[in-house]
Amino acid sequence: MVPYDACMRPFHLLALLFVFVELAVPGAVRGQGSGHSATDWQLKPSLKYDALCLLNSLGGDPYYLRYYRKEYEHFHRLFTPAEQNAFIRLKRILKDEGHGIISAKLALYFSTVGDETLPEMIRTAHESSAMKLALEKTEYWDEGEWRNYEAARPALEDALKALDRVGFAAYWEANAKPRIEKRIAELTRDLPRYDIVGLIEADLGFRLPSHAITVYLLAYSEPHGIRITGLRFLTHESYPFEIVLHNAVHESMHPPYHLSDPGVQDAIHRLEQDSLVVDKVRHHDPSFGYNTAAGYIEEDSVQALEQLICEKLGVGRNPCKYWREQDGGMHVLAAALYDGYKQAQSKQPRPYSRWLVEAVGSGELLGRRLQSKVERFFADPSCAGAE
Repeated sequence: MVPYDACMRPFHLLALLFVFVELAVPGAVRGQGSGHSATDWQLKPSLKYDALCLLNSLGGDPYYLRYYRKEYEHFHRLFTPAEQNAFIRLKRILKDEGHGIISAKLALYFSTVGDETLPEMIRTAHESSAMKLALEKTEYWDEGEWRNYEAARPALEDALKALDRVGFAAYWEANAKPRIEKRIAELTRDLPRYDIVGLIEADLGFRLPSHAITVYLLAYSEPHGIRITGLRFLTHESYPFEIVLHNAVHESMHPPYHLSDPGVQDAIHRLEQDSLVVDKVRHHDPSFGYNTAAGYIEEDSVQALEQLICEKLGVGRNPCKYWREQDGGMHVLAAALYDGYKQAQSKQPRPYSRWLVEAVGSGELLGRRLQSKVERFFADPSCAGAE
């Protein structure tokens, strides 16, 4: 789903809305890994993350206006020219110059602090040292990305002040929260059947930080699913049940390997230079994200693992159709990773990172062999006729 991945803190003002669902119930679909034995699903609304996600469209970005033109037109007329310019500057710095996704980056960063209201978020945007200290302790810290955030910080502060001034909180309470509460009640009927943690840990080869997966249902996050710090992610309230489940499996695995592992570092470095990877990173709509080779490799690794795990859960999608269409068909590397790891697991189960290092080292995932693997996957008769 999303390129970037991020996190969240509890919301005391919304505490009565939170729904906690224990997965330790009869009939649950359980993972077979040796780690956590059950998945604790927690579904929550969030004004904080909805505000950050709506920033994608309030700068007039055509990519997001297809989803949120109504909200754009409602708020745009309420903003002063200076406030309108703040949203435009935010897009220019974070998306156009920083090659990121506004909502994903800011959700990740704000997930490291305890802000729950727009006034609190405004104070953090004005003085972000506490956020920086918290972010430096996570695997997501990147000095260059932080400099990009610092450049955008004045525009962000102005944009959040504008949202506060025009009454975004009241608008969200009236127009978004009721739909989200209704959807939470619907999802809690089915999610407890699925124990995904053990399956994920078995393929990753390491324990997840928690057996509790927190799902923040939002009104303004389309078309993304976003990982935030901790075992938490953002998804849209309109997504069908299976997409929410896929999102949970997917976002829980970012990153699917330890980036500090020298073998993994070498494998990623070699894949980054492969012509197939270079071509897909250079020639795709940057609004999709995945604008670095490392980010593309991580995303396609997670997509491949997501498909394999969801097949075990009985909710696998048609991989041929999906990878032909998803993000303009750019995720062909995922097809090769899925096919290669699936075959390897049937012979000798091992963690994904170990297989990746071996497959790159042997040349299976490089050059003409990688290209041929992709071509064979999509040329297979069963794939060619996929609906």
